[in-house]
Amino acid sequence: MKDANITAFLKIMGNTPINRVLDFLVVYDQFDYSIMDIAKNSKVGYATLMRIWNSLEKNGIVLMGRVVGRAKMYKLNKANPAVQHFVKMYWEITNRATGHLAEKVPVLAG
Repeated sequence: MKDANITAFLKIMGNTPINRVLDFLVVYDQFDYSIMDIAKNSKVGYATLMRIWNSLEKNGIVLMGRVVGRAKMYKLNKANPAVQHFVKMYWEITNRATGHLAEKVPVLAG
């Protein structure tokens, strides 16, 4: 991933596969995605994503919302308090890094 395409969050917290997945799911939280879409859009290999996916599901970070054909669709579990804190931290880091300190951190609807 080129440095120009790396978000402020990834520059600060590390450009690791788990951070890239979380970065994608936080920024694009309006929809749900198949595991293939998450791998592609977060630029994480499918095999790598599968190694971390069970942990994300087991810990309630992501949840399956619906099934479309044979694809299970997932999104960030905004009802999880840990996810709520993470999202708040994500936007705080991003806003500070980009100089948008006056902007409010988005409030999650559960």
